[in-house]
Amino acid sequence: MLRIVKQSIVLPASPRALYAAYLSPKVHGAITGGKVSVGARTGAKFRAFGGALTGHTLHAVPGRLIVQAWRSSAFHKADHDSTLILRFLPAGRNRGRIDLVHVNVPSHDYRGVDEGWKNYYWKSWRKYLARKQRTG
Repeated sequence: MLRIVKQSIVLPASPRALYAAYLSPKVHGAITGGKVSVGARTGAKFRAFGGALTGHTLHAVPGRLIVQAWRSSAFHKADHDSTLILRFLPAGRNRGRIDLVHVNVPSHDYRGVDEGWKNYYWKSWRKYLARKQRTG
């Protein structure tokens, strides 16, 4: 059975800055703590966490939307790629909201994906932005 992960988070940065951070290998890597390959161009390869996450960009709308084919190393060989949709919206003065919809997540990895976004992206991104604000 396939599942859907839905999450939203508000972070202290503009939607455009959040979009750019996700698509910057350097910043994305600083957020997640490792080497990242990512890009906005259709077909650009995605790789993070030493290959535990892989995929490619399907579509991007500058500053607003990223759609990726995505899979974790916990997916079975026969599992199809999931589809990750990240929408970036304003949420007040210098704050942005990311709405995540992650579809076709295999049931056997649902908890890992759901918790992974919270623990390895949202918490880390918040810490990265707090460090960046302190250091200017």
